[in-house]
Amino acid sequence: MKQIAFALALTVCAPAAWAAEKLSLNEISGYLNGMKTAQTSFTQINDDGSLSTGTLYIHRPGRMRFEYDPPDVGTVVAGAGSVVILDKKSNQPPETYPLRRTPLSVILARRVNLNQANMVVGHGFDGTTTIVQTQDPEHPDYGSLELMFTDNPVELRKWVVHDNGGGRTTVILGALETGMKLPSKLFDTSSNGASR
Repeated sequence: MKQIAFALALTVCAPAAWAAEKLSLNEISGYLNGMKTAQTSFTQINDDGSLSTGTLYIHRPGRMRFEYDPPDVGTVVAGAGSVVILDKKSNQPPETYPLRRTPLSVILARRVNLNQANMVVGHGFDGTTTIVQTQDPEHPDYGSLELMFTDNPVELRKWVVHDNGGGRTTVILGALETGMKLPSKLFDTSSNGASR
């Protein structure tokens, strides 16, 4: 019985696997430019191997919010040109960085153009997903961002941030819900707003 179920599963899955193709940079740029708002669950694999989970909100251009589940109770908010990292357990003030100095600025740009010279440093296909490695062409020292997309329909599934210190953080996305209204207070980078 198990063998029959396995054979059926292969039959059902095979057409989708055969149909998967490498996405062009134009297709991916168009997909990102068409995404205005999105919400999903995420699992983050940190550089030390620890796991965090939470909810991600995206409001392009320029805004993103990671709300971490307990016990992490942290928040990372991108908005107004800055990225603010708030740890509610810490007595320290929030850490703030210019958004343009982080690899996430690539997907939060007003106009994503992956064909821009020296922006894409890798473009591959593993049989299921298209993998694009990007960097700020003017500041490759800011690190790079590896994006993974499935096709039919095109969807962002995962990214890996490679920071300039050699660390890497992987974010695996759940199914993206798109097109909803997201309140602007989600992307308030003041310490009161970020802690909501």
